[in-house]
Amino acid sequence: MRSVSGDAVPIAIPTEVFDLPVHEMRRGYRSDVYFWRAKRTLERVGHRDIATVQVFQKQQAVLCGVEESLAILLLGVGHYQDSARAFDWFDELIELKKRIRSLYRGDPVKLREALEQRRWVEGALDQEWVSHAQDIKVYTLRDGDPVAPMETSLLIEGPIGEFIHLETLYLGVLARRTRIATNVSGVTRAANGKPVFFFPARFDHWAVQGGDGYAASIGGAESVSTDAQGEWWGMKGAGTIPHGLIAAFDGDTVAATQNFADTFPDTPLVALVDFENDCVKTSLEVARALKERLWAVRLDTSEQLVDVSVAAALGADAPTGVNRQLVENVRKALDDEGFDYVRIVVTGGFDA
Repeated sequence: MRSVSGDAVPIAIPTEVFDLPVHEMRRGYRSDVYFWRAKRTLERVGHRDIATVQVFQKQQAVLCGVEESLAILLLGVGHYQDSARAFDWFDELIELKKRIRSLYRGDPVKLREALEQRRWVEGALDQEWVSHAQDIKVYTLRDGDPVAPMETSLLIEGPIGEFIHLETLYLGVLARRTRIATNVSGVTRAANGKPVFFFPARFDHWAVQGGDGYAASIGGAESVSTDAQGEWWGMKGAGTIPHGLIAAFDGDTVAATQNFADTFPDTPLVALVDFENDCVKTSLEVARALKERLWAVRLDTSEQLVDVSVAAALGADAPTGVNRQLVENVRKALDDEGFDYVRIVVTGGFDA
């Protein structure tokens, strides 16, 4: 474990990247209420005894979320000088946020006034905050470290009243990031050296993309699908061709691929070839038309469908979705026509 303390917290990612809701963290707005009430109780009685908090989990895992947790501690450990005044300002801040959202399509003058007032209130809250980050000691493993069941991943020592309100936040961060890093690590092991792309954005809330993309990179993913997913680690989103683009060209995969290639000539060209549920046929059509411009074909057959080539080979026992037989069929067809340089990307109907 590494030991970090106060201003020496060695956060590898700048704290501003995390886009933390600092005032909401400090006020306990995003904490379980009982943690916030515990903090207020300890503050009222002047409790300053040193406590030790150990964080662990119960499964073999790939740890992630440490850097973000350190940022939460660095910015959130402490208390308000005048709690009553700070709480009033915080309530005003929440109302201002609501008002600003309502004004985005309204009066621009009133919007500017509300934004200025919000900046003033945030500054007042910052002035009222007394940081005690220097009074805690943190011992932690690193993002990407393997952790055993019940192994301590994060240990905090200090006056518990200064940081008990943050437990909901750093535990939630560690839980989600570790789960994603662990799951992606399992996929990368199953891929056995083949690059893994992390493309889950459409299946979850947009606000989680940054941290999820970072956790996926810790787990071994080489690419993500949105710019936001790559923000924390300096990666831009990557992608191929969606079914919607092919549909816009009346189901003509070749036309969609050609137009995509002309629009993005510097992007490695990956053709989606399952639109007609005949990946062999469509792969050959695209390869013949695009030749050396084609970097790869992508198989994305639904787990509810059987590809034409697989059904022909295996009959009633044919597996659905993307499977080994389908990949082998496409590989052989491409190789037989001299397109051995065309790679195969698989993206649907299977898991690790």
